Amino acid sequence: MRIINLIKGDIRFQFKYGFYLVYAVFTAVYILLIFVMPLVWRERAAAIMVFSDPAAMGLFFMGAIVLLEKSERVLNSIAVSPVKTGEYILSKVMSLLFISVVVGITIMLPTGTKSLFASVVGIAFGSAFFTLCGLIVAANISSLNQFLTTSVPIEIISFLPPIFYLFGYDSMLMLIHPGCIIISLISGNSKHLFLLSAILSMWLVVLYFIAHKYIRKMFQNAGGVSL
Repeated sequence: MRIINLIKGDIRFQFKYGFYLVYAVFTAVYILLIFVMPLVWRERAAAIMVFSDPAAMGLFFMGAIVLLEKSERVLNSIAVSPVKTGEYILSKVMSLLFISVVVGITIMLPTGTKSLFASVVGIAFGSAFFTLCGLIVAANISSLNQFLTTSVPIEIISFLPPIFYLFGYDSMLMLIHPGCIIISLISGNSKHLFLLSAILSMWLVVLYFIAHKYIRKMFQNAGGVSL
């Protein structure tokens, strides 16, 4: 029940600060762009749009979310409450995953994706992956400028290989890179779905434990207690 209340609280927080309004506008713009493109471009263009925005939403917005929570003393309250570090992380992942999947599906549907299920799996994994990356960075920053500067190398490492992969550099070794797996799934490629999902799951486990370490430290600094 506590985790459900945390997820609801995060969704209300995101709604209050205009996340849903912003993505309603972005979704309409993306769909319009897709429809004015030649038919042969649409699938790849939509995959890039979804991968670089709704799927990567957590990486872009987590700094702002955590800094807002710090400024409103939300983290201080959570730090001295019974909420566990893992519950906080999971609530952030699930609340952003929800909006990412809804927006991603809405953008991919007009392209006639080969496998909607694979696309949903890719969007969900992408959202979780980038949200965990965003949490790791956000736990170690004190300003939005610092977050933007720190996240740039992550964006370069995460985004460039998948773009190369999507446009033909499709060596199987590229599928070790989580971003290449994610954009492949978002594109509707359901081949080796379970194997690729297993690789992504291992990446998420590693990122979760790293995020847990830094978020726990952030709570200790905010509340003066050991969680």
